[in-house]
Amino acid sequence: MNLFQPGHLIATICFNASLLGGITGFADEPFRPEIGKFPPLEESLSWRGELVFVDHANRRGSIRIQGEGTYFRNAPHPFAMLPCGIVRYHGAPAELRDIPLGTVLHARAYLPPDPQTSAVPVLPVDSRRKNSGYSGAGIYPAENHVLLLEDEPSSCVREGHVWKLQHLEIRDNAGSIVARREAKADSAERADAETMTFDAATRVWRGRECLGIADLVSDGIWPAAGKVVLNDQAVLLGVTWKPTASDVFTRFHVSDIWLDETAMQRAAERQSQSHRAFIRSRWMPAVIDAVEYGKFGRATVTATLFGGMDQSLYDDFRKDISAMMNGVENTLKHTGGSYGPAHMASRGTLVNVTKLPGEIPLGSSGIQIRFETDLIVEGIRPGRVVRVCPGNWPQVNLPREEYIGDGSDPKARFPGPAIFPKY
Repeated sequence: MNLFQPGHLIATICFNASLLGGITGFADEPFRPEIGKFPPLEESLSWRGELVFVDHANRRGSIRIQGEGTYFRNAPHPFAMLPCGIVRYHGAPAELRDIPLGTVLHARAYLPPDPQTSAVPVLPVDSRRKNSGYSGAGIYPAENHVLLLEDEPSSCVREGHVWKLQHLEIRDNAGSIVARREAKADSAERADAETMTFDAATRVWRGRECLGIADLVSDGIWPAAGKVVLNDQAVLLGVTWKPTASDVFTRFHVSDIWLDETAMQRAAERQSQSHRAFIRSRWMPAVIDAVEYGKFGRATVTATLFGGMDQSLYDDFRKDISAMMNGVENTLKHTGGSYGPAHMASRGTLVNVTKLPGEIPLGSSGIQIRFETDLIVEGIRPGRVVRVCPGNWPQVNLPREEYIGDGSDPKARFPGPAIFPKY
């Protein structure tokens, strides 16, 4: 797979979210998704910013969103992943726990599907236009429920973009670099150049090597001091934010430089391996399409698996194999069982696995399963979210923060939304 080309999992998505701007996107008016359905991407709002807080167990956190004003003044803005929300890091499927704080992320987001059960504060629907003094407008959008969250190289890979390096200035293994984010293929359009900083901690990935700025200097690739023209050298960049000296209020920082496809492929494969192991221990999320009830607790459940996962995980779902299904709440935390998700799960067989026809919306895998069980549990109802486990996946006990437990209110969360400030 060529990782400098759009990723195959979500390559059909196309939008123009400028790295240089703050809030962008197609939606003229705020859009509220319908529970149990995959929202249309064109109704989402696009924004970007620095990850500053993560509550991984509840799939939420806070991002310092780039707006029109001075970036360092922007207070962190709470967000929550939709149940079908996709996270991508280094061009591969990921969880929030995988992404280092400080990473600049691109988001596509909506209003909360149900404000009564939102895991983060619910804001007035026109908050995207609120002016916040020196911070300007656009840093507190009410669209804080995310369908797609991805770091800079993931966004570039999916959109077929690269960073074309113009020139740099360096002294003592640190300095500034000027680059344009453009389509990899030659195009008549020219993006605006952006100046970013780098320092001795910036990682440079070349093939199987991990280099530092000092290595580029010692090898004579970059000078020890001065300015060098880079002639549109195409690379992928990891982007973060650090406090900036002098009077520059909004300037981003380069954490990583991938010089070639081999280096990016290796980063993606490492991340994919980690995510595959995570999903096999926590189970595949899905939404219930229909339930056909039989006698004495028997039922046949039709469900659609969520998208954005590694293909090898979907390959484990095959007709006539054993499986388990357990209810989860909208943060994907298991709602039943105190000794792992299998404790109170419905057990049965996958009687059919099919690929849905037509265009598949983002958030859906397009794979529909029919699961037959002789004892259906309460959380398995049409429109609800579940997790499903093929019989050959490992059975583990989850840490306490990742499940609600028997006898608990399914809406219970710890900590609750009150931990977030209300702006």
